[in-house]
Amino acid sequence: MPLERSLAGKPGAPASFEYTWKDVVLYALGVGARREELDYLYEGRGPRVLPSFAVVPKFAPMLDLLSRTGGDLGMLVHSGERVTVHAPLAPQGKLVTRATIRGIYDMRKLAQVLIDARTEDASGLLVAETTSAMLFRGEGGFGGEPPPRERAPVERPEGAPPTFTVEEKTSPEQALLYRLSGDRNPLHADPEFARSVGFEQGPILHGLCSFGFMVRHVAKAMCAGDATRLRAFEAQFKRPVWPGETLVTEGWQVGDGAALRVKVKERDEVVISGAWAMWAPLSS
Repeated sequence: MPLERSLAGKPGAPASFEYTWKDVVLYALGVGARREELDYLYEGRGPRVLPSFAVVPKFAPMLDLLSRTGGDLGMLVHSGERVTVHAPLAPQGKLVTRATIRGIYDMRKLAQVLIDARTEDASGLLVAETTSAMLFRGEGGFGGEPPPRERAPVERPEGAPPTFTVEEKTSPEQALLYRLSGDRNPLHADPEFARSVGFEQGPILHGLCSFGFMVRHVAKAMCAGDATRLRAFEAQFKRPVWPGETLVTEGWQVGDGAALRVKVKERDEVVISGAWAMWAPLSS
């Protein structure tokens, strides 16, 4: 059955998300935060909130829209994410997210669904905007338009070596921990389910988990560990990552931003490309 393309441009219902410092800490642990990053793990220091936490409150309204397309959620793959931070996220509170399908696009064997979301705090202040690129495997070829192409605001200087490299091993339980922040797709937990949808090696790591590792790595390398300085970041998820593999983030600084890519060390394979981040200068 073809995807319901008439949903494009129609906002979903506002979705409320209440959270405490425990949710913030659980997310930080899920994307690999270590004890030396105590500001993000201890309520006695706030805790600070990683800006990529903005993907958590939008997950439920996004999933609702995806389920209404009629696509098989078991064949769904997250292929990219962009986050723009407009205000610091509080360590606890209530957020309201409104998600909208921007469009459903034809990629021959795949169908891409772009979902934009706006998240506000309880006072109505806009705190973050996100765009998720989701792929339904086997749903392409319906004669629709191809996905839009957007130029990255930061591009890698040709021939230049990386400004920084951050390497970090994920744990074998990384996906099991990250899924507690809301994405409980069995693809990330159940070996039999993973094999049934084509992943013979077993459950894969969430793209958004690798995304969170990347954000932490940029903060460590370019913001003296202060991730709250990050203002916008994006990544395209190109290859699966299996829990226990080592992620290597490489960055090429250009002004107050960096072009990025992430490799898996064990396979020397790029798993995130088309990535970038921008941050506020220290004087702001």
